[in-house]
Amino acid sequence: MASVSGAPVDFDTAAEQIRGARLRGELVSQEIAAPERIAPQSIALAAGVARGVRRDDAADTALESPYGAGRIVLMHDPDAFDEWGGTYRIVCFAQAPLELEIGVDPFISDVAWSWLVDALDSRGAGYTYLSGTATKTLSTSFGALEARGDSAQIELRASWTPRGDDFAPHAEAWSELLCLLAGLPHAEGIDSIAARRSRLAAEGA
Repeated sequence: MASVSGAPVDFDTAAEQIRGARLRGELVSQEIAAPERIAPQSIALAAGVARGVRRDDAADTALESPYGAGRIVLMHDPDAFDEWGGTYRIVCFAQAPLELEIGVDPFISDVAWSWLVDALDSRGAGYTYLSGTATKTLSTSFGALEARGDSAQIELRASWTPRGDDFAPHAEAWSELLCLLAGLPHAEGIDSIAARRSRLAAEGA
């Protein structure tokens, strides 16, 4: 078994790299059961944005935080090269609430997707066959829920084939994406939401 680069990587090594990834400190994370029947071997992590979370609530926060949460799955299938372009494939999900004025911005989905690409690139996480969707949802509450008012949410689902023999940067990039969607400070080399929106607006002019 080998990575796209040709370097030998067995699944146990790849899984330990994912477990040892240095996720952003604002997150609570835990290993969770990977979806069944998606690949012969897989490992999954969940993470959620922690704000004043007690230690005994950490597991629940990793799975579902009101400030932002997500999952990443590394799959391994020696017979999937033709489909994936490699024997490994990563699938990730991240979602977070948005301020309403940001949620109505026509460029927010583009910003979210560009953050994923920037996070991967800034960490040197090589990839190919990148695909996915960024979806923004605007909601208006009625009846007994009317007091909630209007709300907005962003959700990103993506998958890619990792290149090279180091899988930790891919998990670290996902953790960066999750924090950015939740409105936390951006890392060096990644634009703030205001800067990225301005750039996209200028390009579309």
